[in-house]
Amino acid sequence: MTDRPHPASPRAALLSVEEALQRLLEGLAPAVQTVQQVPLEQADGRVLAQDLVAGLDVPGFDNSQMDGYAVRCADVARALEQGRPLPVAQRIAAGHFGVELAPGTAARIFTGAPLPAGADAVVMQEDAQPAEAPADAPQAPLGWIRVERAPQPGQWVRRRGEDVARGQVVLRAGQRLRAADLGVAASLGMASVPVWTRLRVALAPTGDELVQPGTVAPADLPPGALYNSSRYVLVPLLQRLGFEVTVLPVLPDDREATEQALAAAALRHDAIVTTGGVSVGEADHVKPAVQALGALDLWQVSMKPGKPFMHGWIDRARLGGQGRCHVLGLPGNPVSSVVTLALLARAALLRLAGATVAAQLPPALWVRADFDWPRPDRRREFVRVRRNADGGVDLFPNQNSSVLTSVAWADGLVDIPAGTTVARGQWVAYRALDGWWD
Repeated sequence: MTDRPHPASPRAALLSVEEALQRLLEGLAPAVQTVQQVPLEQADGRVLAQDLVAGLDVPGFDNSQMDGYAVRCADVARALEQGRPLPVAQRIAAGHFGVELAPGTAARIFTGAPLPAGADAVVMQEDAQPAEAPADAPQAPLGWIRVERAPQPGQWVRRRGEDVARGQVVLRAGQRLRAADLGVAASLGMASVPVWTRLRVALAPTGDELVQPGTVAPADLPPGALYNSSRYVLVPLLQRLGFEVTVLPVLPDDREATEQALAAAALRHDAIVTTGGVSVGEADHVKPAVQALGALDLWQVSMKPGKPFMHGWIDRARLGGQGRCHVLGLPGNPVSSVVTLALLARAALLRLAGATVAAQLPPALWVRADFDWPRPDRRREFVRVRRNADGGVDLFPNQNSSVLTSVAWADGLVDIPAGTTVARGQWVAYRALDGWWD
């Protein structure tokens, strides 16, 4: 990122989604600076601040993968050759160590129990049957077994350090912690993990037309007014990414008031996400306000929905503070704001939160289109779809960017390249909506 970005001309060439993502992340550094040690129960979704290194082997000893019998492979081969059973000399439960396995014997063993010294395989209990003691053999307190097939060395044995080796980096700094990661940390004896403090994000809706739900009854809604629905979509999505979210009062269609509100928010937050006010209309005051307070980069992205996208920052030094507060401007239409948040702003905010983020979209899943899309667009399209019981995807009938019910109905987006049509039965790139917020 350059120190002095410039607003893009409305006639500038459209950026591809990948170009915009690369440009957005280029040179973007984490905005969070403080590390917290948090209990594992509170660490889901947080960004790991330091590598976690294993202080022990996992598992810490050779153990059985199955309920069965610990044996020496050579003893079983000899017993099969002679047609004789094996005496069971000991019983080993999980959490208990047995004694060294005497030659020519087996040990009853259970899943997770330590393998006794001398044993080199486990025969699962389905492959061993109770047997009578040979006439020429002494009685065995735990009985005799006949193994039906010879095991291979290492069969049904989990070796020490097979999962994690001592000194191994098991979790990397910069990754968002998932439930399984927390389980790995617990398996290493950790009760807490070092994470970055949560990114402080202000959501700033814009426009005099927005009305807060609950303040005006539908019958009394003024002409031209709209309920502020985007707020209730974007806030939980931002929170799912692990951010601390504050919703600002709606920014009015007034340049001075917009600038004052953004300046105040910049001193208390690491990033500001605006909705609306980033197009080329006379009432779009976010752009000049950000430019007056810092620097601005306004892009036209070759995507539908969501063509206009803004990135800039507010220089806190001009306001008596330190550093920068980054500003990400989303379109005002609710579908456009969700799509641009998923494809572009999400990655930038995660980078600011200290997460390791690649400048590319996550891999798509190829599925069958159970719809026709006969009219190509000059922009790349992300259409709302839902998977059906036959393994394909259905299309929401109204793809207008103001139709929020399309997002509520859909479970994913089909990625249609610019200038491309889709015929029923064709394989298309599908991206699950929930996958963006994991």
